[in-house]
Amino acid sequence: MCRHLAYLGPPVALGEVLMAPEFSLVRQSWAPRRQRNGTVNADGFGVGWYAPGDPVPGRYRRAVPVWGDETFGELARVVRSGAFLAAVRDATESGADGEAAAAPFKAGPLLFSHNGAVLGWPGSLAPLASALPASVLLSLDARSDSALLWALIRHRAEEGDDLPQAVADTVSDVARSAPGSRLNLLVGDGKTVVATAWGDSLWYLHRPGLRTVVASEPYDDDPAWHEVPDRTLLVATVDEVLTTPLKEPPR
Repeated sequence: MCRHLAYLGPPVALGEVLMAPEFSLVRQSWAPRRQRNGTVNADGFGVGWYAPGDPVPGRYRRAVPVWGDETFGELARVVRSGAFLAAVRDATESGADGEAAAAPFKAGPLLFSHNGAVLGWPGSLAPLASALPASVLLSLDARSDSALLWALIRHRAEEGDDLPQAVADTVSDVARSAPGSRLNLLVGDGKTVVATAWGDSLWYLHRPGLRTVVASEPYDDDPAWHEVPDRTLLVATVDEVLTTPLKEPPR
């Protein structure tokens, strides 16, 4: 499992959100409070952020625990952004992909993270993978369930689905092919965050017109945090947060 977070709001130093709060994402790498599977997120981390006037985010990822990377602390102190997505990773299986397997994944203006695991991977998703063009499979970021989920979402979006529909339909397809999978997904484009609660915790903090934070778990005890019900699609901007129930696919 993993912990992840997306921020939309006025430009702030990354560390103000990712490091400074009492129960920050960095602290969640060794002491998460609401993680249902796994205990330590020490198999890599990453952050992607947007700069004014540039729709393509910058990104920093490593295959080491976030607490062991001094460069991240310096970066988080000086880089300011009004939109970013970050994650700390607990790998389902060890692998040789290194930082390529660490979220956020990136394509054009989009950033993606997966908190969870696909049961029966890789065989359970073979039918879905076989429906993708060979060029997509050959360009997977890593040999992981998360990388394939990202490819499935991107393919739907490129075929014309809007991003919330692409995310919701991908969750439905994967849940049907691999029942019991945990599919908490987080996608951002710098203006909108799309997320799913499917098998693990998801929360949001919303101050209309000012800032919105969507995260695996609250980074402080502010009573304004709201828990998202399981089997829910969330679409958020700075101005509003919309939630829609997701149906359990027939088996």
